[in-house]
Amino acid sequence: MLDIKLIRNNLSDVQQKLNSRNIQLDLEILIQWDDARRKLLTSTEGLRAYLNKASKEIGTKIKQGGNPELLKAELKEVSDNISQNEQQLKIYEKQIEELLLKLPNLPTDTVPIGKSSEDNVVVKNWGTIPQFSFSPLSHLELGKRLGLFDFERGAKISGSGFPVYTGLGAKLERALWNFFLDRHIANGYKEIIPPVLVNQESVRGTGQWPNLAEDMYLCESEGLYLIPTSEVPIANLFRDEMLDGKKLPMKFCGYSPCFRKEAGSYGKDTRGFLRVHQFNKVEMIWFTKREDSYQDLETMTSHAEELLMALEIPFRRVLLCTGDLGFASSKTYDLEVWSPYENKWLEASSCSNTEDFQARRMNTKYRMEKGDKPEFVHILNGSGLATSRVMVALLENHQTDEGSVSIPPVLRPYMQNRAVLTVNEK
Repeated sequence: MLDIKLIRNNLSDVQQKLNSRNIQLDLEILIQWDDARRKLLTSTEGLRAYLNKASKEIGTKIKQGGNPELLKAELKEVSDNISQNEQQLKIYEKQIEELLLKLPNLPTDTVPIGKSSEDNVVVKNWGTIPQFSFSPLSHLELGKRLGLFDFERGAKISGSGFPVYTGLGAKLERALWNFFLDRHIANGYKEIIPPVLVNQESVRGTGQWPNLAEDMYLCESEGLYLIPTSEVPIANLFRDEMLDGKKLPMKFCGYSPCFRKEAGSYGKDTRGFLRVHQFNKVEMIWFTKREDSYQDLETMTSHAEELLMALEIPFRRVLLCTGDLGFASSKTYDLEVWSPYENKWLEASSCSNTEDFQARRMNTKYRMEKGDKPEFVHILNGSGLATSRVMVALLENHQTDEGSVSIPPVLRPYMQNRAVLTVNEK
């Protein structure tokens, strides 16, 4: 959530940054509501002070000959005015909060201005795109030949976009997230296994609600949402808490299945793992100080890159432009892996600095010393990694002319030292 003081004091700059995010919204009405709220609050506080003083003096005034009924009537009128003002204050506060909840985060100054993904900037390339002497198969064809997953039976059970992993495919999937977790733990992260159902306060805190509510699965009878990412439960661990600044940064990683309706995916390529409703992901979350958060974003992103390097998958780092930023992000790097069959780059990780945007919604603060003024913590999130697109790139980049797939050395200990997936295996 944006700080309304920031909006008041920098209205033109905030308006310009929102416009760069393709958000056309006149913030003057927000300032008008806040002005009215402030004026009414001052008036109400004056009435409360008068009521308190008059209530204490009523006995003295009666002794001095004052009419008790008139005095009581006056106090009741003042009390009624206070009640009316409090009701109006709630209306103003609700209007202000509802509008603030709909405003996305502001891009930091190092984010390029742009309208869409076409204006994103490639800032790094790693690896060599393989040149095959044969026509590469798709991950779907490879998966079917090798018996790794079954989308048809998944669709029968749940609907399209819900894959079933089978045999060595299930083992390979499990190998991926175990490898990711082990590498993050070696980099100083604390492992979390979070709930996959969260309440509305949690999705409100990270910014999925109310704007992105249509993309989440809701268990209406319980009022709980299936998580779109473990960012939601992990970032909410310290909601309404004060952190010890000396312990920052605090780094967490967590595996979870993730659930997304992908309501806006109409017309996009939805074959296989390219776009699914349920997928597995290891998430990275940092709680850090404001002065360190952008350097920490670089470090977090490098941790995600290390995984792709170890898997020997060509990738590129992309700096998202203002028009392509996620709702809560001030700056985001996407890591895109190469798909030989699709002949294009696929997003496999997204690493973002939300600054204090999520922390304000969750009321998560820190102080360095006892008695210091509390500050909102900066929260970073990053995919480290989502297995679905990684599975696509791993199978397609490591395939052989025989239709088998070489397993990268770092994964072999998780695969009982298996070096290759072949057609003849069960």
